[in-house]
Amino acid sequence: MINDQLTEKVKSTFLKQFETEPLLSFSPGRINLIGEHTDYNDGFVFPAAINKGIVSGVQKSNNDYCSVYAIDIDEVLEFSLSNIQPIENGGWKNYVLGVVTEILKKDKIIHNFDMVFAGNIPLGAGLSSSAALENSIVFGLNELFELGLTKEEMIYISQKAEHNYVGVQCGIMDQYASMFGKEKKALLLDCRNLKVTYFSIDFKEYDILLLNTNVKHSLAESAYNQRRSVCEAVAKHIEIPALRDATYDQLLTIKEEISQDSYQKALFIIQENERVLKASNALDKGDYTTFGELLFESHKGLQNQYEVSCPELDFLIDQAIKNPDILGARMMGGGFGGCTINIVKKGAADAFINTVAPLYHKQFDKALTRYDVQISKGTHKIK
Repeated sequence: MINDQLTEKVKSTFLKQFETEPLLSFSPGRINLIGEHTDYNDGFVFPAAINKGIVSGVQKSNNDYCSVYAIDIDEVLEFSLSNIQPIENGGWKNYVLGVVTEILKKDKIIHNFDMVFAGNIPLGAGLSSSAALENSIVFGLNELFELGLTKEEMIYISQKAEHNYVGVQCGIMDQYASMFGKEKKALLLDCRNLKVTYFSIDFKEYDILLLNTNVKHSLAESAYNQRRSVCEAVAKHIEIPALRDATYDQLLTIKEEISQDSYQKALFIIQENERVLKASNALDKGDYTTFGELLFESHKGLQNQYEVSCPELDFLIDQAIKNPDILGARMMGGGFGGCTINIVKKGAADAFINTVAPLYHKQFDKALTRYDVQISKGTHKIK
């Protein structure tokens, strides 16, 4: 079991560094079946936690500072709880500092601590390594210092850390899926009120296959934030709280008053919200053909209307469309790189990859990486 190996690595490293037993937890990454960029528009999403993520170990410290060690990149962050500031180009360190800051803002008392973490979730692949890290920090500190935070309070702390210390105005989907995931279940989540319906995921004769383009999106932060601004501006123009409330007719009434670009992006959000609900209905009925078609439609919208795809992602989707063994596929995550999610016939994944990987390498001079994932439970303490 790869997570057992990860747990042992974190535990042994912590013991070596700090000579004490850590409190251990696992926080998963997530896939999103369908519903991209709808979360920050108060819309619907359909994610699931996966069996790849981050294991962290934490314990109280006798030092007069906090120490956090990222095993995988061999980097250390040391800071004082009395003087926390974002670090310019700080990467993972700002996730830690942001979460700690947001905990302190809630008048929760924490003391100096030591933390070690490692992961098996690929960075920049659209599997939400950032939410996994944020949730692992807030969950571990909540357990260690008995802060009494609810899981819902914890995910908002994680989200605010990303907003205020990392500068990405993300929605709540990633943090929610990572925290509240259940084994073999996807979450139909209403991002306005956090109402969730769990769906058992069994694609019968099909499996979930992720293909990583190995193009690092770094969330193309400015482009992500810019799209959120466009959506909020259009919603304000229509005089509604968020695009989740928009109808086609309302959007048409202002079409001549906004740019074509803004119109298409808003139209995509309306359509994508509809696709999420149609997809959940299709799964409920066992209609996997319709479900797959909706995935292809979603990618087309992300590519041509929302404009968050890239040539590498589009190439993989074009290959998937040609393959009769693939029910549906689309890019997944914030965009500009990362993974495609493919619903592929059992036993056909190897042949698909053996065909596509050489073509992909020839076209882009990049390797294609395969991830087979299982849908797993959310953030939890490791016994």
